[in-house]
Amino acid sequence: MKRSVIRGTGRAVPSRLVTNEDLTKIMDTSDEWIRQRTGIEQRYWIPEGEELGASDLGLEASKKALDLAGWQAEDLDFIIFATLSPDIMFPGSGCLLADKLGLNSTPALDIRQQCTGFLYGLATADAYIKSGLASKVLVVGAEVHSTGLDKSTRGRDVTVIFGDGAGAVCVEGIETDENVGVIASCLHADGSGADSLMVELPASRLPDRMPKDLPADDPRYFPSMDGKKVFKKAVRKLPEVTKEVLEKADLAIDDVDMFFPHQANLRINQAYGQFMKIDESKIFNNIQRYGNTTAASIPMAFDEAIEQKLVGKKNDTVLFLGLGAGLTWGGVLYRFA
Repeated sequence: MKRSVIRGTGRAVPSRLVTNEDLTKIMDTSDEWIRQRTGIEQRYWIPEGEELGASDLGLEASKKALDLAGWQAEDLDFIIFATLSPDIMFPGSGCLLADKLGLNSTPALDIRQQCTGFLYGLATADAYIKSGLASKVLVVGAEVHSTGLDKSTRGRDVTVIFGDGAGAVCVEGIETDENVGVIASCLHADGSGADSLMVELPASRLPDRMPKDLPADDPRYFPSMDGKKVFKKAVRKLPEVTKEVLEKADLAIDDVDMFFPHQANLRINQAYGQFMKIDESKIFNNIQRYGNTTAASIPMAFDEAIEQKLVGKKNDTVLFLGLGAGLTWGGVLYRFA
């Protein structure tokens, strides 16, 4: 049977470290306020004045993943690039990344699933592999949030949360009778909640994508979030999708060695663990150091956990899960070969 296994992982962040104390110099906030509400202590942002896009961070993470996999870029059959912050409006960052890898014909697909981008990307890679359309797939999640945030007191509720970064995994199809690799996935979306977490402008649905009567710092050009609504949705849907994907795989929650929730808010992940009665040592969190890096958060956390040797042994079983803008949510179960 064809199985999709991860051969290499990598992560990257820009060089500019931004602490909570740094943010107190540009907006009315405090280290205590940010930690209490989000658990975040610091994040990485693109250096001021530097031109650096999602595909640049994705390139750094991809090179590390390719090296660990022992692959050359030319070995890739397919590139899947998850981001809500593409380098430019179009073409997609996947094409830009392919060019930076020296490729000129490898297919590349951008997906816009925000916080669940890696989940959708990994499930898509698995489907391509199992259908025979690809054998070696690069899945990347990369974001540059910092250049699109309202860094005033008005935007503090959202701005303090987000960081820039990238994570990448090399996924290969192998023939085996063992129940390894991607063993189950469940994906969902509910567009009725789109306005609870969104950036409204520029919008192609309007006669003028950038209305002429609006100032450049109009709130609609920046992310807006109904934090309470998203929090409530997450603490309800994450347990649901966990049970769903475990049932699909015919596994129990105790069969999972490590949980990798999307790093949106430490309080969400803690509430999830308490509700599911999961020991906190089995839930990997690194939002304290990176903030919410959206599509990059899960692959970055996964790479860090492997580096720390918390997972990676044969038959170690992990669950990737998350909820985000869309609203979208999902879970993917993975077992090391």
